[in-house]
Amino acid sequence: MEAGPAEARVADVMHWGLIHCTPETSLRAVAALMSVERVHCVVVAENPLAAGSLWGVVSDLDLVAASTVRTLDDQHAGGTAMKPAVTAAPHETLEEAARRMTEHGASHLVVIDVVERRPLGLLSTLDVAGALAEGTGR
Repeated sequence: MEAGPAEARVADVMHWGLIHCTPETSLRAVAALMSVERVHCVVVAENPLAAGSLWGVVSDLDLVAASTVRTLDDQHAGGTAMKPAVTAAPHETLEEAARRMTEHGASHLVVIDVVERRPLGLLSTLDVAGALAEGTGR
């Protein structure tokens, strides 16, 4: 049985797992990672499996903006990332997550294990749009 609009949860539509880099990674390497993995953002973390190491998120739009300032080889993920990363919990409703995205101007939320405080995956605006299209979102 599918969740109705009021019951749709982050865990129902999020992408599990992360594409990540360290804060010292050059933006050129981040761009290459996004291209190879075909993703719109990379999570910046010292160690994505360790609690509390989450740094931020670099989106494709962040890369485009950074490229207009100076060469991507001279810039690093830690200096460009949206910090702190905006987060959500798997059990939260999509409505709560969408509200947080809107409030923070964030197109991606890092989904966090609320017990271990480590990243589990991502929720993107595209994930929310898919739920809306299927009728599982508001």
